Amino acid sequence: MTSKIVIECQLGCKSKLQDLLFLGYVSSVNSMRSSSEKNISETFFPLDLLICPTCKLGQISCIVDKEVLFPQSYPYTSSTTKILRKNFKNLAEESLRIIDVTKQDLILDIGSNDGNLLINFKDQMKVLGITPENVGKIAIKRGITTIIDYFNSKSALNIIKKYHKAKIITATNVFAHIDQMKDLIKNIKKCLTEDGVFISESHYFLKVIEGMQYDTIYHEHLRYYSLTSLKFFLEKFGLEIFHAKEIETHGGSIRVYASRKKNYSITKNVSKILKKEKIFFKKKSLTSFKKKVLLTKLGMLKIIENLKNNNKIIYGVGAPSRSSTLINYVGLDENMIDCILEVNSSHKIGKYVPGTKIPVLSEDTVKYKNLDYLLLFSWHIKDDLKKIFRNKGFKGKFIIPLPAPRIEN
Repeated sequence: MTSKIVIECQLGCKSKLQDLLFLGYVSSVNSMRSSSEKNISETFFPLDLLICPTCKLGQISCIVDKEVLFPQSYPYTSSTTKILRKNFKNLAEESLRIIDVTKQDLILDIGSNDGNLLINFKDQMKVLGITPENVGKIAIKRGITTIIDYFNSKSALNIIKKYHKAKIITATNVFAHIDQMKDLIKNIKKCLTEDGVFISESHYFLKVIEGMQYDTIYHEHLRYYSLTSLKFFLEKFGLEIFHAKEIETHGGSIRVYASRKKNYSITKNVSKILKKEKIFFKKKSLTSFKKKVLLTKLGMLKIIENLKNNNKIIYGVGAPSRSSTLINYVGLDENMIDCILEVNSSHKIGKYVPGTKIPVLSEDTVKYKNLDYLLLFSWHIKDDLKKIFRNKGFKGKFIIPLPAPRIEN
């Protein structure tokens, strides 16, 4: 089985889910073909967003097998993203202020990738990562003990036996990726000390809606959390959220601290965010979301049409996972976008954007002086990108696709 359709709430509610948005049929965002595989067929899966009216969870209906979504050749390395490096440093500083640790305590990072988060804890406590992709070998070379495997009941038991229970367990931008939520949280609790803390970071459902961030919807992301939905779920397993905050990563995420009940005092942030969400879900924001997404698609196509009618060459900048959703939903192809540029260290260079024949090239191979337009697919960090490409000699204009398609100097 490669995929399955799930129409029940993934957090265990029995309410009938409501349709929010259908984005068509999209291939796995990391199934990137090399130039020699240009004409090989791809597999496409339905991509739609639903909401649970009870716990306020956003979720997709099609669950694709993890071996398809996260193969050993998974190309993403978190250390290449400046905003993530900054965020993980902030997480380390904040958590070490809140949680008392010793050098004998262990921090376990689920989905540890290349060790970008754990490197910040290395001098304060023992560090251990677990990730199924080969990029985990990069972390090992950096001196970070890493298990190359999926996090499940078997690997959880092995962690406890070979190492010991963790004072801190982190799951940053992976807590929404893993199927079988009940098993996941049980395994996390199993690996957590009695006074331990579980920290998660996930795309914030309210930011997806408010910021028109439909491009963050793809099959890796099974769920889009509100704090309301996280509170509902974690409490079912005896975990209490004692601190939460909105953060900037991925265009708007939420960081949540949880522990066994009464281990920590609950901060004012928790009630503040829950109150805001209660007001938000009473508004008509959800009903207008679908129409607004359509208008952004039409606006994007109009900009491209006008430029191509005037024989303008358009290069894309950045090939994050979110770019695949935007490109496939809008219907962009190699006739509209000549190529997409990535940093020189990216594993995506020399491949094609999933579902298209748009090539990904190194940004160091381009002469920018005579180039007219750059389309910023990582539009949520557009200010940083503008500075980078101005310094490279680009004198043209930038196309910003969301939340409202436009051209900027």
